[in-house]
Amino acid sequence: MPALGGCLERESIRQRLNVAPPLLEGYLDLEAQLQPNGFDLTVAEIAAFAGPGVLTASDAGRRLAVTTPLDFGPGDAIRLEPGPYLVTLNETVNLPLDVMALGKPRSSLLRSGVAMHNAVWDAGYRGRSQALLVVYHPGGFTLSRNARILQLVFFLLSRPVDHGYRGRYQDEGLR
Repeated sequence: MPALGGCLERESIRQRLNVAPPLLEGYLDLEAQLQPNGFDLTVAEIAAFAGPGVLTASDAGRRLAVTTPLDFGPGDAIRLEPGPYLVTLNETVNLPLDVMALGKPRSSLLRSGVAMHNAVWDAGYRGRSQALLVVYHPGGFTLSRNARILQLVFFLLSRPVDHGYRGRYQDEGLR
């Protein structure tokens, strides 16, 4: 009978940081980012949406929305008005075939009227991911480069998948 899956806790995550390839690379402060039930990912870049995207029934018609990079200002911070933004994360995620992940916003964002949206990190995925940050607060929000914004929670699968992620975003942000 296969082992039951479950959420990886702090020490299991720490152990998986010391294998090749490590579960995560490029993190800024291990002790600050390693949480009891996940790992905090940090802001590398922010972009505004400048044009619409297209999603069709086949991948051939897919076009990602056009974005414009935003510059961090004094104190390496940026003032964001209400609306959506594309955030590129600092960390590289290397998921083995027996682990998948889900990302959740840090509670400080929610308490400030800001949300993070992202997709499933499939087993076998490797890359520097992006996430959607939406400022709902009518007064806006200020965000610093390298701020911890998203907690990635890792789940051990009941058994490894035969084939890991093979989609368009494999190795994203690494080329």
